[in-house]
Amino acid sequence: MSDNELMKGNEFIRKIKRLAKKRGIEAYVDKKRGKGSHVTLYFGERLTIVRNPSQELKTGTIKAMLKQLGLEENDII
Repeated sequence: MSDNELMKGNEFIRKIKRLAKKRGIEAYVDKKRGKGSHVTLYFGERLTIVRNPSQELKTGTIKAMLKQLGLEENDII
C-alpha cells in the first residue's frame, strides 16, 4: 500500500467484514468499547481499535491494524 492510497476508517471496516465473510469468520464493530470517536473492530478472536472511522487513516496506522488482526496488506486489496 503506497502513501498516496488513503483509506477512510469506514472503508477499512467494510473490507475487513467482507474478508471475514469470505473466510467464514465473525467480524463486527463495538462502538461502546472505545473512547470518544474510536471503535473496536473484532476479526474472529483478534481485535484492533479504529480511530474516528469517518476520517482518513495513515498508511502506518493501516499496517499496524492489519498486523493486530493477523492479516497482510494484500488480504484487503
